[in-house]
Amino acid sequence: MPTSNASTSDAAKSAPSGGVQSLERAFDLLERMADAGGEVGLSELSASSGLPLPTIHRLMRTLVACGYVRQQPNRRYALGPRLIRLGESAARLLGTWARPYLARLVEETGETANMALLDGDEIVYVAQVPSKHSMRMFTEVGRRVLPHSTGVGKALLAHAPAGEVRSLLARTGMPAATEKTITTADGFLDALEEVRRLGYAVDDNEQEIGVRCLAVPVPNSPTAAAISISGPAGRVTEAATDKIVPVLQQVARELSEALASSGQPVTG
Repeated sequence: MPTSNASTSDAAKSAPSGGVQSLERAFDLLERMADAGGEVGLSELSASSGLPLPTIHRLMRTLVACGYVRQQPNRRYALGPRLIRLGESAARLLGTWARPYLARLVEETGETANMALLDGDEIVYVAQVPSKHSMRMFTEVGRRVLPHSTGVGKALLAHAPAGEVRSLLARTGMPAATEKTITTADGFLDALEEVRRLGYAVDDNEQEIGVRCLAVPVPNSPTAAAISISGPAGRVTEAATDKIVPVLQQVARELSEALASSGQPVTG
């Protein structure tokens, strides 16, 4: 008599949330790999996840076969190339979702609005709505810059552990984009402390002379994201900052709520 498919393995078991347990575990392992820098060993995954090694090995074998994970010559596991296409598509969609909120920023502040993500050691701009002023800032969507010279970079790294920030800065080298760029790790960590104190980040002629940028993180975003406005230093003054920052923070909260609601389970 054939056995019932309902009792074959945990690959078909339902998780407490109503999902499929093996899928939830697989995605959890991918996120743990990303948090660890993209490469881990099975024992590290077992220690951090609490799952037994045979379960992790079975899940990783499936992820390797699908191309989402690859096994290194040293037997450790690394995030695989198929994730790149998914990530790029998700970033484009995130930018599309953000555009109405960025448009509101432009309407209320008069300056160009941007959204950016931290991708590895770089900042990537995923959305922009330009100012209506004839003199305005323009950053190409998809452009990559280093975090230490940008407001969005400071906003995204403000709450990262100091050791991780120092490691990132050591890898990038902190080249000067202008004479006002912060080029020391200690100086950048001091700037991050100021971001935490104020609740927003400033790029004051650090990426481009004559340009000021104000940025805030998007709280509880599924991936670390920040929004900003940028404009000529003559318009984005200290007085303007007092008016712009509350608008930035409000729009960031509303965007966060929209992203959270978009992740609710589909029923029916």
